[in-house]
Amino acid sequence: METYDEKNTCGMICLKYLLLTFNLLFWLAGGVMMAVGVWTLVEKSDYISLLNSTFYSASAYILIAAGAIVVFTGIVGCCATLKEMRSLLIVYFFLLLCIFLLEIVAGVLAYIQYQECFPFCQQLDKELQHNLKETMVQKYQQTGEESITSAVDKLQQEFKCCGSNSSSDWSDSVWILTPSNERLVPDSCCKTPSNLCGRRDHPSNIYKVEGGCITKLETFILSQLQILGAVAIGIAFLQLVGMILVCCLYRGLKEESY
Repeated sequence: METYDEKNTCGMICLKYLLLTFNLLFWLAGGVMMAVGVWTLVEKSDYISLLNSTFYSASAYILIAAGAIVVFTGIVGCCATLKEMRSLLIVYFFLLLCIFLLEIVAGVLAYIQYQECFPFCQQLDKELQHNLKETMVQKYQQTGEESITSAVDKLQQEFKCCGSNSSSDWSDSVWILTPSNERLVPDSCCKTPSNLCGRRDHPSNIYKVEGGCITKLETFILSQLQILGAVAIGIAFLQLVGMILVCCLYRGLKEESY
């Protein structure tokens, strides 16, 4: 009987350490999710504003909220494990289960939406292209639109592109058509930016053959979504392990109570 109690105690200690390790990893995962969401809003907010869409900013806010919930759940898990409270373990288990189900539902809905997108995806792309072009040609270098001007310059330089669909989009720009302006494209379209370099729109001088910015911006956003999807799947798998450990600890505490 004494040998059984020793083994049982040893097993419980190992189980508690495993669950605490899981909580640490889970808490770190939540912190990473929050950090990515904040980074998206701070560093990429300029690009989001150019698309005239709340979808991407809403995604970042959702990511921050999800990260905060994960961190809170991790704290609950640590308290339940250290204090060996069965009631708190049940709460912890259901929190893990709810987050896991939400991730699964979100993944399934995203897959269904992607499958049902065609042939409407092309229409969506055209709408985004139109919005980006209108923002560029109507607001670039206009009074009170300094943030848009900065975002466009940053976009064209970072992605090595010019215009929304192509460099010819700038021929409709309010700023380009100003009589006092000497440029054919903004200086940020130049491969080596300098003052008034936009007066010459030859492919050797500007990003002309490289294409417009909308396709590169969409590719960037899709790649970010793929990374987030992979992280979500990894966290979902981690949660399954956590739920198994919680069940084992709950059962062990129940046996000890007898």
